[in-house]
Amino acid sequence: MPDNPTRPDPAVAPAALGLTSEVRADGISAAEIIATVATIVWLGLAALFLLVPAPASPLPSTLTATPALGTVAGLSGLIVTLIAVVVPVALIWVAAAAARSARIMRHESRRLQAVVEQMRQAWLTDRQARGAVAQGATVERKLAEIAQSARAPEVPLGSFATSRDARARGGGLTRGVTRPGDDQPSLALGTTADELTPPLITSDLIRALNFPDTEQDAAGFAALRRALRDRRARQLVQASQDVLTLLSQDGIYMDDLTPDRARPEIWRRFATGERGRAVAALGGVRDRSCLALTMGRMRQDTIFRDAAHHFLRLFDRMLTGFEPEASDEDIARLAETRTARAFMLIGRVTGAFD
Repeated sequence: MPDNPTRPDPAVAPAALGLTSEVRADGISAAEIIATVATIVWLGLAALFLLVPAPASPLPSTLTATPALGTVAGLSGLIVTLIAVVVPVALIWVAAAAARSARIMRHESRRLQAVVEQMRQAWLTDRQARGAVAQGATVERKLAEIAQSARAPEVPLGSFATSRDARARGGGLTRGVTRPGDDQPSLALGTTADELTPPLITSDLIRALNFPDTEQDAAGFAALRRALRDRRARQLVQASQDVLTLLSQDGIYMDDLTPDRARPEIWRRFATGERGRAVAALGGVRDRSCLALTMGRMRQDTIFRDAAHHFLRLFDRMLTGFEPEASDEDIARLAETRTARAFMLIGRVTGAFD
């Protein structure tokens, strides 16, 4: 029994995929029937022509006087007769053989297409089952832990305010309180915890949007923690993680995509609201299988469609605020992140660049 139930057994996979089957002719084809009929008709006409005696005509006196010349003329006539009979028959069967070869090639092409499609489906199934399990599970777990801890970034601030209030006996800051309908605690002066968080620097935002590469990527996790303390960045990171997870279920991974690079000024035009041909280069994903799978998922999966549109809105909003202060180098680095590649893929599928 194979170790991985989703991977085809090497001993039986070739036969299952049709790799060992021979190309079978589908019996006698129409071309061969036509060639047979044409051959019979032609041979019948030739036999009729040869067997029916021609009207007698006196030979010239020179031929009758020279037996050698009569022999040569008879031999030449026999050769011409054979050529007239055999050559058309040979041409008929050469055409029939060519038609048979073309039919076999069409059959083989269809069979190979079916085999390639079966192999692709088997590869996608196997990749979805494995999907970098050892590394991906650890990274996903750490991302979940970071996201969980980021939901309450105000806890240290609340503790500090409480202890400060106890020592100051009512002076300065008081305990953090929560407004009705607000998940962010506020201080006595109405300042929320998000407003006390240091602004997120550009390098941390870009690094967080690319996500950690491995579980040993300490710099990536540190940048992600800092990004999750910023409310808007946290929303985009979580939306991007949702979309990337859903895409991975179809075997679509951003590391496998190599989209055409768009110049920073094109990103700036999109950030300022331009659409159409001026920003069409942002849809630089050319992988047809990824585009087809994403398009099918958008049409059939309402959860994925809602997540994708939510992600596009958040990325667009982030880009609008990011562009004025970002350099061309910053925009180029942003375009290389996994989040930006997902934006390019989904944006092309949904027509966001039209």
